[in-house]
Amino acid sequence: MKKIVSAGIGGRSFSMEEDAYARLSSYLNEFRSRADMGTMTSEVMDDVEARISELLSAKIYTSKEAVTLSMVENIISQLGMPDGNAGTNESKNERKMEGKKKFYRDPDTKAIGGVCSGLAAYFDVDVMIIRIIFIALLLAGTAGFWAYLILWMVAPLAKTSAQKCELRGLPVTADNMAKFTSSK
Repeated sequence: MKKIVSAGIGGRSFSMEEDAYARLSSYLNEFRSRADMGTMTSEVMDDVEARISELLSAKIYTSKEAVTLSMVENIISQLGMPDGNAGTNESKNERKMEGKKKFYRDPDTKAIGGVCSGLAAYFDVDVMIIRIIFIALLLAGTAGFWAYLILWMVAPLAKTSAQKCELRGLPVTADNMAKFTSSK
């Protein structure tokens, strides 16, 4: 029988096996020491813990289930370390293809609400092309205005590094999240 401990990760509480808790703690400590981002380290760590919390929540369907060592090892292999050392032997091209795209408004290059910059990042085109399309639609009638307004209200703003990775279709790994944390 394994000892179960309660741990708070990314603002959520989880019941974890003691060996899983020890492994996750050592991973986070090692991650913190390798991150070396100066004043941004706490933001990076918050994003990493939030992502770990999301992944753990997806794996646990009932509140009675405890987090196991294999679950923690799986998450560690997904996230890797800031220097690119993931736990798996996949090539970088295979890892790049893993990410799922999700539409968000992009706050980093926004002009008004981030809709055009979000669409440009999502479809991987120049933001000026999207802006020209919306201006042309606006001049042709009110379709551009209404489309922009609806997307502005419906689409969430990409606030975290993980969301910025999802917007661009990148896997949510330590290296990719670090790229977007420095832009805050």
